[in-house]
Amino acid sequence: MSEKSTAVQAAQESTTLKVVEPRSLFERINRLHEAVARRAFAMFENDGGLFGRDLDHWFKAEAELLHPVHVQVSETGDAVELQAEVPGFSSKDLEVSVESGRVTISGKKESTGKREKGKIVYHEQCSNEILRRIELPVQVDASKATAELRNGVLVLNLPKAAQAKSTKVEAKAA
Repeated sequence: MSEKSTAVQAAQESTTLKVVEPRSLFERINRLHEAVARRAFAMFENDGGLFGRDLDHWFKAEAELLHPVHVQVSETGDAVELQAEVPGFSSKDLEVSVESGRVTISGKKESTGKREKGKIVYHEQCSNEILRRIELPVQVDASKATAELRNGVLVLNLPKAAQAKSTKVEAKAA
């Protein structure tokens, strides 16, 4: 079920995308899940420990810890194309794992910036870490997947697996 991905990568803005084995992301996913759970529980306690807002706490914690990744998945006769918005992330910040039925996009960027002039009146902060797992509508051939990063959009071209390609069968009268 988890085919190894030896995808060919290309990127306009940098060199290549890091394609990793699905199992190697397991530890990272668990670490992020635990961090979100701890933050959601802290929010639960701050609200007086009242039940009924579990999902609110979870989604708020996720939003604090993970940068949202918006995706668009489109299907043609012989391939699936996945576009993921990853603004501010370079190819060296991202890891992509392709399995026959799912794609996992993970990334972390380091940002070091100091502003010493003037008084800060308003400041918004966005997480510098992403993790998104996308279930695909059909099985794909992970070994033939390609990835390209252009202008903050990760584009994956995922050829369908042989058994996933649809063929038209005409019924004939006996």
